[in-house]
Amino acid sequence: MATLSDHRRRMLPPENVDAQPITSDSVSNNHRTTHRLVRQESLRRNIEHVAAETYLVSRLAFTLLRYLGIGYRWITQLLALGCYAMLLMPGFLQVAYYYFFTSKVKRSIVYGDQPRNRLDLYLPANIGEPKPVLIFVTGGAWIIGYKAWGSLLGLQLAERGIMVACIDYRNFPQGTISDMVNDTSRGISFIINNIANYGGDPNRIYLMGQSAGAHISSCALLEQAARESEKEDSVSWSISQLKAYLGLSGGYNLLDLVDHFHNRGLDRSIFLSIMEGENSLKEFSPEIKIQDPCLKSSIPHFPPVYLVHGTADYSIPSVASERFAEALKKAGVRAELILYEGKTHTDLFLQDPLRGGKDDLFDLAVAIMHSNDSDALANDAIAPPRRRFVPEILLKLARKISPF
Repeated sequence: MATLSDHRRRMLPPENVDAQPITSDSVSNNHRTTHRLVRQESLRRNIEHVAAETYLVSRLAFTLLRYLGIGYRWITQLLALGCYAMLLMPGFLQVAYYYFFTSKVKRSIVYGDQPRNRLDLYLPANIGEPKPVLIFVTGGAWIIGYKAWGSLLGLQLAERGIMVACIDYRNFPQGTISDMVNDTSRGISFIINNIANYGGDPNRIYLMGQSAGAHISSCALLEQAARESEKEDSVSWSISQLKAYLGLSGGYNLLDLVDHFHNRGLDRSIFLSIMEGENSLKEFSPEIKIQDPCLKSSIPHFPPVYLVHGTADYSIPSVASERFAEALKKAGVRAELILYEGKTHTDLFLQDPLRGGKDDLFDLAVAIMHSNDSDALANDAIAPPRRRFVPEILLKLARKISPF
């Protein structure tokens, strides 16, 4: 029978093995090796993510070509778009580097079980206390919308202590308008119910949509209001949980926009397919839907609405925001129309932020989200000028050839 001393002897290291003493140098070397391996693994994941995102964007571009055709008009438009992107490339590359390689961006957080149910979260440098949160729904003509389009906005607002959540959603033909609205509503619900886990303040959440994203997000807002009016049991968030809604360069009456988009190259039949047929145009027109008497009980719970538009916007004329603002006020919603003279569809969202310095839309958004925070307002007043990403001459050339 083995004795206790036998077991002890078997547990001792063999006598012919040289024991290596543990020193501070060996611990330091192990730490450096571990740190290097972690960095290599992080770099590998980042490169894989770059490849996956590049593939997705390329697929969106080919989808757009497939549905719009390769006629003379679209060839010239695509050439203009290519030149426009090349002129702004110095800024795009800087923002892309930040997007892919900073730890302050939590990419592709899953918020649902459908394809493209992902969101990116931009975190301020200091999260010592809960931060205000902006939910952003990007544009893209309902066909090429993509969450990374909001990375410039996320980068700059995070510098002012504002957390930004950019929602992705299914595009056409992967989904139609009701899928886009459902995805957006689910993303809003996820953020409202989970943002505290990331350092966000669930009592200071704002919603913003740009272009097609303004249309989709306003539809989601009104659809949620309808659910609350009908007292549905499945309600997972409330419009009263949003502190404000900002619509940037949006279209809110599809009946008025069908022919306009057709004349600009988005074929009527494709547009109607996106919007699920002509009979659905009223249902997905917020300007019309807000007049529904069934929403009357939800009106007091609506957040303040700010509609922002450039008067030189030819992609979606500024009259779209003017009429929606009138309809909102008539229904009893607190709405404010803000028009910027001479601004185009992309000036407020792209060229102005890339220019640095004073930015009308940025200043407006920050003022709204910091309106009840005296310390944040004081810090905003002494904040350094925002840096320039692109030389002025390239911005002016890009504005001249922009296809938007």
